[in-house]
Amino acid sequence: MHSEEQLIAGCTKGERGMQRALYERYAGAMLVVCMRYCKNKDDAEDILQEAFIKVFKSIQSFKGDSTLGYWVKRVVINTALNYQRGKLYLFPMVDINEIDPKQTQDLTLSNYQMEELLKMIQSLPIGCQVIFNMYAIEGYKHREIAKMLDISEGTSKSQYARARLLLQQMMADADKINYEKYQ
Repeated sequence: MHSEEQLIAGCTKGERGMQRALYERYAGAMLVVCMRYCKNKDDAEDILQEAFIKVFKSIQSFKGDSTLGYWVKRVVINTALNYQRGKLYLFPMVDINEIDPKQTQDLTLSNYQMEELLKMIQSLPIGCQVIFNMYAIEGYKHREIAKMLDISEGTSKSQYARARLLLQQMMADADKINYEKYQ
């Protein structure tokens, strides 16, 4: 097992073995991140490949302000956002004034397996999917999301609220199906 410093030094020199080691260390977790931002595994793998090309090309700019894994994750997220950015404008986003706040109750996820949740998130409209991931999973603030996606903060909030509502509906439908299955 190579240290972060060894991986960075080797990748900076273009050593294929170190690039492979870095890829093997982070690719599995980063594929999961990519899967949250797209509708299928083929697109996720394309994003992952593009992200690692960027990682290898720009690793010399890694300053050590965070862990290498965190830096790689940021590159992956930015690559996924760039991949989806063009698609966001193809799908309408709901204005915040159209969301009924009474419909957006707390979202409880503890009864679901990760695979089920991923499928639900992947089935969201692309704008909702991206913003839900960025806010609920990655921890970005709506102001940051708005700046990154070149949308208004209100649009970010409304897409998140819409995503929560759609996920709640999917969960209610799944619960109903599971309940009926065992009756």
